[in-house]
Amino acid sequence: MTSPKLDGPLGDKELRDIVLNGCAPAEIGDTEIARLDHYARATGLSHVSGERYGDAEEGGAGALERLAAQEIMGGFGRIAPETLYQRRGMILSRAAARIAAAPGVPATQRSDQSAETVELIRSENMHEGFFTFRAMELRHPRFDGGMSDVLRREVFVATDAAILLAYDPKRDRVLLVEQFRMGPYGRGDPRPWILEPIAGRVDGGESPEATARREAREEAGVELYGIERISSHYCTPGASTEYFHLFLGLCDLPELGHGQGGLDAEHEDIRTHVIDYEVAQGLLDSGEADNGPLILSLLWLQRERERLRASA
Repeated sequence: MTSPKLDGPLGDKELRDIVLNGCAPAEIGDTEIARLDHYARATGLSHVSGERYGDAEEGGAGALERLAAQEIMGGFGRIAPETLYQRRGMILSRAAARIAAAPGVPATQRSDQSAETVELIRSENMHEGFFTFRAMELRHPRFDGGMSDVLRREVFVATDAAILLAYDPKRDRVLLVEQFRMGPYGRGDPRPWILEPIAGRVDGGESPEATARREAREEAGVELYGIERISSHYCTPGASTEYFHLFLGLCDLPELGHGQGGLDAEHEDIRTHVIDYEVAQGLLDSGEADNGPLILSLLWLQRERERLRASA
């Protein structure tokens, strides 16, 4: 047995229990040292194997770090910690999405049945990469009062995303982005370059509004002077955890035409389109607007345009 110094996030008992699988610090053996090394390498935590893990200035731990630790330690013995370190952004974003989901939404019309009444029998990650694909066996309460048979359901475990339609109410113009998308390509769409609002993953510890503002700068070079929430919603609740936070961003768009945007570090190849409001609405009529967030945000803008222009 050994007693290495545990500091930084490992100073938090709940997180430490996840990393050590419930082992007390005074009873740490070779297996626990291997688990500590795995966690430290997967998170970039400073350490000397078997002696010291973390420094006080590396901070403590909250709900975000604890949930991330569950995924990291779920890969112990299966996924190299260096690989998990490369995925740390997505791991933190998935953890943040679970925290954001916890309050739920009102249930005045739909059932207020708790998720705790679902009997989860088995859960298995079928794929673990940039995204995660999970299979579950479960039983859930039925509307007739009984329980369902054991069902196997598969879910694409994604993150929350912030999506923003940039609008200039003074000049009555919108900005759209165009980029190659795997969804249309995988479906067999002959034109897999798609027009969308600005969008990006909500990073761990970041609010959806902050993400929308950041992505406006990164994808389009646009600074917002105002932002309004349109909706927050699941995009494909039958098969995906992905959750959209949709905004309209008020900004100045003095030039019509095309531009370039995106970050090279994220391999983004983005073309921007600044177009008049009426041209944008014409995309609804022609069917060229064929993704949900763009359609929803343009319809919302139809309703709110007069108000926004009057106050510009």
